[in-house]
Amino acid sequence: MLTSLTIKNFALIEDVHIQLKNGFTTITGETGAGKSILLGALSLLLGKRADLSAIRNSAKKCIVEGIFSIEDYKLQKLFDKEELDYEDQTIIRREILPSGKSRAFINDTPVTLQKLGVLGNQLVDIHSQHETLFIGDSNYQYSVIDALAETEELLKNYKSSYKNHLQLQKKLENLKQEQQEVAATYDYNLFLLKELEEAQLVEGMQEELEAESQALNNVELLKENLSAVVFNLQQEEIGALERIQEIKSRLQAIEDFGEKYASLFERIQSVLVELEDISVEAERLQDNVEDDPERLEYINEKLQKLYNIQKKHQTDSVSELLEIQQDLQEKVEASENSEENLERIQQEISEAKKEVLLKGKNLFEKRKKAIPTFIKQIEAILKELGMPEARLKIELELSENFTSLGTDEMEWKLAANKGGNFSSLKKAASGGELSRITLAIKSILASYSQLPTIIFDEIDTGVSGEIAQKMGNIMSEMGKDLQVIAITHLPQIAAKGNQHLKVYKKAGTEATTTNILTLEEKDRIQELAEMLGGKQNSDSAIAHAKALLN
Repeated sequence: MLTSLTIKNFALIEDVHIQLKNGFTTITGETGAGKSILLGALSLLLGKRADLSAIRNSAKKCIVEGIFSIEDYKLQKLFDKEELDYEDQTIIRREILPSGKSRAFINDTPVTLQKLGVLGNQLVDIHSQHETLFIGDSNYQYSVIDALAETEELLKNYKSSYKNHLQLQKKLENLKQEQQEVAATYDYNLFLLKELEEAQLVEGMQEELEAESQALNNVELLKENLSAVVFNLQQEEIGALERIQEIKSRLQAIEDFGEKYASLFERIQSVLVELEDISVEAERLQDNVEDDPERLEYINEKLQKLYNIQKKHQTDSVSELLEIQQDLQEKVEASENSEENLERIQQEISEAKKEVLLKGKNLFEKRKKAIPTFIKQIEAILKELGMPEARLKIELELSENFTSLGTDEMEWKLAANKGGNFSSLKKAASGGELSRITLAIKSILASYSQLPTIIFDEIDTGVSGEIAQKMGNIMSEMGKDLQVIAITHLPQIAAKGNQHLKVYKKAGTEATTTNILTLEEKDRIQELAEMLGGKQNSDSAIAHAKALLN
């Protein structure tokens, strides 16, 4: 519930602070006093976009702050999902800066308007004559029946299956689109794939081929240098091996004279072994180096094919060609296995549809069961509200066509007068009748679920006298289960509130301001008397006002 509301520098309001009680609160005031300004300020807390023209003094910022007691609303999961700090006493604040920039905070954490709107929808429900048109909307009608039928878990399971079916349908559409694109390029992709496969690509092959080509192109240079290496290693007396052998003998003669001499001997032995190995390898390579024009031609042809393929695919590495080959392989396989993939997805869709229809039927049956009781309750309340002959009919039929709402089709019809024909609710009811139907629906819902604070903005338009008295009784009764706030111009309703606020204008020396006052009993009598008989405050009006309060 909304426990307090602070408004600063908004429209005609300079600085107002209101403490609100649980139960039924009524708000009255002369036409033009600023009751709509109050709703406008509250709408900012619910995520409505700010209007710079709403700032009273353009040199100061506008602030609207509300404190909500939410411990009974089970909103911990919502706060966690939106990454907000949960507090039983949650503070929402909006600021409009002189620059026009708007800021929003939930428990001092900056938030977007989208997040503010998500939370706001769980805290306050504003109903005006314009909003009553929503009772003809199928989404609203389903939400009413589902609340009464207590289908929350069923609906959650149904929507999960429905979402899965939609995703599979999307997957099928994407697969068909991909297959159309692949089919159009299948022959070309297959040609490219075979060309890459014939190249027998292997990581590192390009470097090996290029190295072998270099060697075959420089046979004489290789022979000359390898021969020189072997000569300088193996030549008697002046060859490197002979010299190292002599050094080894010298060190061997002194190795027993200490660790440092022994270490030198071991190291020269290692050098000698390594040089002998180099000598053998160099000699082997020398023997194997020979002209091979055919091999050179083969290597160069293979390299040229590789270079041509790289140029075609605009790359210069074998690893990238292998990635392209893998991609082509997948495209070709997708085309070749298209029918099999389509059949598999279609089978999954068929199974998903069966699941949707089954869960939808369970949902339908529970809704169907709740409708007669709901109709009986609505008609009883409408009878109290001056529509004694009103009859409501809710047609609910199973359908093969399913939506996010279910596998059934629902239509609310109304016969407002005796002997009248049933027709669509929006067409059959006047504005005043829609207001009364809305009130009836809300009063029934209040006993089934924990509703947010409900604000009725002149929902009593078009009614008076005894009917207004009945509407006041209903809203007062609703106030036992939730916080109800009614902006009204009827004294019969204003008198029913356990809290009464008055909105009024005050002309100052420089400007007119809108103020809000909490009325005590004496002031309430005065206000009700003025609503009944004008400013004259006749004895009869005051007596009538006292009678209404009692």
